[in-house]
Amino acid sequence: MSHEFRPGEVIAYPYLWAWQHQRGETEGRKPSPVCVVVAVRSARDGQTHLALLAITTQPPQTGRLALEIPEIERQRAGLGDLKQSWIVVDEYNYDIAERSWYIEPGQAMLGRFSKPFMMKVVALFAEARGKPGR
Repeated sequence: MSHEFRPGEVIAYPYLWAWQHQRGETEGRKPSPVCVVVAVRSARDGQTHLALLAITTQPPQTGRLALEIPEIERQRAGLGDLKQSWIVVDEYNYDIAERSWYIEPGQAMLGRFSKPFMMKVVALFAEARGKPGR
């Protein structure tokens, strides 16, 4: 895999929502934008482990942790055609880039969020991971 993934990159990926998984579904229904929040290359096998956050146009339901994406960040991420969108941080998909059925070698990213915005996303993601029952 020639592409080195970095936090903040936005790619197309068939995100599998937790509610879909609970119903027995095994893969996302359609490719949609996701944000790479963690990208770690394993020293043991050289493979890239990814944590991917869903980007949605639906306002978050009560009790969910999500961050609204400002217009300038939507532009940077290649999501300028969306009027409103959120990054959901209280669930994520895990994949290994080199073994993924959904990430193609050389797949282009849609765009990338700024470092200051990603710092907010990462902080909220870390907060969600630290909550009991999540």
